[in-house]
Amino acid sequence: MKLLVQDISRAKKAPLLVVFALEGKAPQTPDGLELPASFTKGFDGKARSTRETFTEDKAWPHVLMVGLGDGDKLDSEGLRRAAAVAIRAAKAKSVSGVGYYVAPEVAELAGGEEATGRDLAEGAYLGVHAFAGVRKDNKAPALKQLTLWASGAAFKRGATKGKLLADACNFTRNLQDASGNNMRPRDLAAQAKKLATRSQQVRCRVFDEKAMQAFGMGLFLSVSQGSEEPAKLIHLTYKPKKKAKGVITFVGKGLTFDAGGVSIKPSGKMEEMRYDMSGGAAVVGLFHALGDMDVPYEVHGIVGASENTINGKATKPGDVHVGMNGTSVEIQNTDAEGRLVLADCLTYAQKKTKPDTLFDLATLTGAVIVALGHELSGIYPSNDDLRDKLLEAGERTGEYCWPLPLMDVHKEAMKGGQIADLKNIGPGSLGAGSTQGAAFLSYFIDEGQEWCHLDIAGTAWNAGPRDWSGGALGPGVGTRLLIEYLERR
Repeated sequence: MKLLVQDISRAKKAPLLVVFALEGKAPQTPDGLELPASFTKGFDGKARSTRETFTEDKAWPHVLMVGLGDGDKLDSEGLRRAAAVAIRAAKAKSVSGVGYYVAPEVAELAGGEEATGRDLAEGAYLGVHAFAGVRKDNKAPALKQLTLWASGAAFKRGATKGKLLADACNFTRNLQDASGNNMRPRDLAAQAKKLATRSQQVRCRVFDEKAMQAFGMGLFLSVSQGSEEPAKLIHLTYKPKKKAKGVITFVGKGLTFDAGGVSIKPSGKMEEMRYDMSGGAAVVGLFHALGDMDVPYEVHGIVGASENTINGKATKPGDVHVGMNGTSVEIQNTDAEGRLVLADCLTYAQKKTKPDTLFDLATLTGAVIVALGHELSGIYPSNDDLRDKLLEAGERTGEYCWPLPLMDVHKEAMKGGQIADLKNIGPGSLGAGSTQGAAFLSYFIDEGQEWCHLDIAGTAWNAGPRDWSGGALGPGVGTRLLIEYLERR
């Protein structure tokens, strides 16, 4: 869908015109457009409410009014959702084009021209996205163009950025939603390699199992040894045009399918375990955006891509494997595999990229869903400043986060006893399953390293409906959050 941004004075015609109404106020419309009195009368403008009418005007044959709610409470997520409501209505009507008429009053209340342009374009392009899959009845969408009419060059800058962010997020969603046989470790690596062809500032290296063995990644390889699909270590790098202000590294868990290994999962909803690569997808999606941006940091993306399935060589409960940093781990549950992959990837990231700040994103535990549900990602920041920046980024993007505790008692519980340095699960009596995962990872973080673990198991799929996302498919969580963090930093 093509994006066209024009000054509000050039609003002339559209197959479907969208006007936004603030609660308790009459909507502003293009000059010369006459609407039936009954159309606007009684419309309360409550958030995401809609009303539509046909007119005798050939330039504006069809008009849709979308409520924004109380102008004093209007925020980024409210704009995104309103834009998505409108675009989904346009898509359902099979019109070829839709125009959003954005009155100056709306932009002023929504944080200014640039922020409004960004949020409306982002919401529209997130809302119009649909995973194509491999259905034989797929048809090319009728909707070909979105036109935004507003005042000011800043609005156009914002709209261009909003589309860029939505495109990156939708790329992540496509990676997430692909079936396990169509998104194997080799396929995820291939998608990462393609990104390096889009920009001279992005490059990609993919390491095979032989290279990982040379690195000493015994924990990572203990997971992939149960699959006929070889694991891949993906290393994406973005370098700014000018001297970098620092180095930021993001590590993603890329389990393209997780059957649980010998500690096999229940069969019910096991098909959803194709989403166990959502952390890795978010990191790859970040580089989709970075290739078109000018971020002043050197950014690295490390993704451990593997399957966790079962064959005669699969790791057994009680086996001991040694990580890249020399730490030995007794595998007490083969379904606690993501932390093993991340452990070696975190060690690799610190040795090879020397980051100022290190993040990892993973669908690590079902326990985080018990703690926070599907609307909040659990975060474990190593300091308050990092916590505050992530919370702010979450508010801005609608990808909300909440800090969870990580205490010495949790770390002590991960120690392995007589046969290994660590065990990969703690005692059931301790509870705090998400925190146990973070506690395990903490043994692979160098002293003094600024670090945050993000447990996105609750938000990576099955989140509540938000007009632009929600439901069984993936929302691309993490990609826009990381971009916002980088911009705020």
